[in-house]
Parts: sequence; structure tokens; C-alpha cells
Amino acid sequence: MDRKPNLAVVGATGLVGSTFLKVLEERDFPFESLYLMASKKSAGAVLRFRGKDYIVEELTESSFDKPIDIALFSAGGSASQIYAPIAASKGVVVVDNSSAWRMDPTVPLVVPEVNPDAISWNKGIIANPNCSTIQAVVALKPLHDKYGIRRIVYSTYQAVSGSGVKGIEDLRQGLAGNDINIAYPHPIAGNCIPQIDVFLENGYTKEEMKMILETRKILEDDSLKITATTVRVPVFASHSESINVEFERPFVLEELKELLAAAPGCVLQDDPANSIYPLARTAAGKDEVFIGRVRRDESVENGINLWVVADNIRKGAATNAVQIAELLL
Repeated sequence: MDRKPNLAVVGATGLVGSTFLKVLEERDFPFESLYLMASKKSAGAVLRFRGKDYIVEELTESSFDKPIDIALFSAGGSASQIYAPIAASKGVVVVDNSSAWRMDPTVPLVVPEVNPDAISWNKGIIANPNCSTIQAVVALKPLHDKYGIRRIVYSTYQAVSGSGVKGIEDLRQGLAGNDINIAYPHPIAGNCIPQIDVFLENGYTKEEMKMILETRKILEDDSLKITATTVRVPVFASHSESINVEFERPFVLEELKELLAAAPGCVLQDDPANSIYPLARTAAGKDEVFIGRVRRDESVENGINLWVVADNIRKGAATNAVQIAELLL
């Protein structure tokens, strides 16, 4: 793009939407005009961005009659299904954070460190992957390229911020001694809930199947054998993941660690003798994917165990979407 784009943020008053604005400001994203949109109940709110006040307008079918080039969507799947095609039909490129378009074969599913070239075949909508998938594939991409992944076992420990403000409030209330469960089927304080989203007929949750199917799409390998168990834990920010990987080819452990340390978007924190490894608390507020506890899986011939942590609202949602938008400039 040979000029500064006109930019829209849809769902601007929500948890991810407000983080869109924070990340756009931090990264000094260039734009000519900015439009903030949200649901009818949030319309009229005033948000300050780069020293200027912006009035949030209601998202309607005519919202994209204005000259908008890029729209960052975080308004939920149903809103995205309605309004993303309308925006795309007006020449807007939508970067959508919901699950609505991720598995559509005509829509690229993009993590800039992993498959940036996929944006080239977008038809007006680009999907932002699930938060837990994003951090996993950032760590797995260099390993897949070098050693060939045969099988992945995901076990996740996901923060309540992944459920938005309701999940955060559930934990806050629970820590204060009030066992409420607005966001979850059980109280989350002092608990681990092995259910994220609804259960499907195969016994997996929707979140687990998202990780399986999205990983295959992003890595462009439908032959990958993947299983997952996703768990909600009483942590406010950052998802943690235990990832067990079996490779096609042998590896030298130190060379594998060097590969991870040099990979785009990755930070290796792997000094177990000094209790140095990724932590949810230290990953919070950062955009990198942190990797540690790197060790052989001695139960298989070419196996490895990884501990992978990232801020689910930043790299897992807002920052990844802004990075996609930067590729469109």
C-alpha cells in the first residue's frame, strides 16, 4: 500500500478490541483515518487514542460505506459472519479474530511468523487463529521445517482472560470468596476445569478440535496426527501449554534448542538448574512466545517435550491481528 490506510476497529470496547488499540499505539501503526465500532449498547462511548478522542459508532450494514482499507474485527462470530462479508464487498480487508472464518478453505488462517505468504490469496477476509493455536505453531513451525512432525499431543493450561471479562470476573469473585460461575460450568478459583467451549460428539471440546484442525491448516499438512486436552486454570493472563512432539527425523537436542532460540517470535528460557522456564506471570503483557523445559521424550525414538507460554490476549489475539495488518501495508 503506497499510502497510509484508513483503519477500522470493530468491537473496540471489548477486551481484545481495547488491546487492538493499545498494540496499534505501541507499534506506531500508520493510518490516515480511524473508525471505532461496536454494538448498539456500546455506541457513543468515547475512547482516547494517540491523544485524540474517538466516538464509538454502532456497527451496521452501512458502516463500511466509508473509505476503509483495513478492519480489525473482534466482535464475536455471529457479528463477523454478518459484517465481514459486507466489509469485504466494499473493498475492505478484514482481519477477523473470531472462529467464524478460520476453517473456511477460501480464507487464509495466518500467523505472521509461520505462514505470512498465505495473506496473498485472501479474498477480503483473513482469519486470526485461536489463541492457543497461535503460540503453539510459532514454536512448532521451525521444528516441523527441520525435522518433520509426525505427531503432536497438546495439553493446555488456559487463562481466564480467554473467556473475556466474564471469565476474569469469575476468578476475581472466586478469589474474594464468592463462588460464582458465569463464564464456566463450575467455579474457577482453586479449580482446573477440563472443558473449554462445548463438548462435541467425539468427546473432544470445540477448543480441542480448533487446535487440531487449525494447526493442520496453518502448517499446511493434513497428515499430522494431533490430539489435545484443553484446561481452564485460575490464572488471569497467559496460556501455558505442554506440547509433546514426535518427529520423522532424528535431532541433536542442543541444535534443536538453538533453532528455537533463533526462530522468529520465540524466546528460549531453558535453564532448569536455576529454575528458569516460561511463566504465565512473566509472559503477561509481552508479544513473544516463550519456550522452555525442552527435553527428549525418552519413551519414543524422536520425541521432544516443550513448555510454551504466551499472553493470550496480545500474541494470542490482538498483536497477531495487528501483525497481519502490518503485512498488508
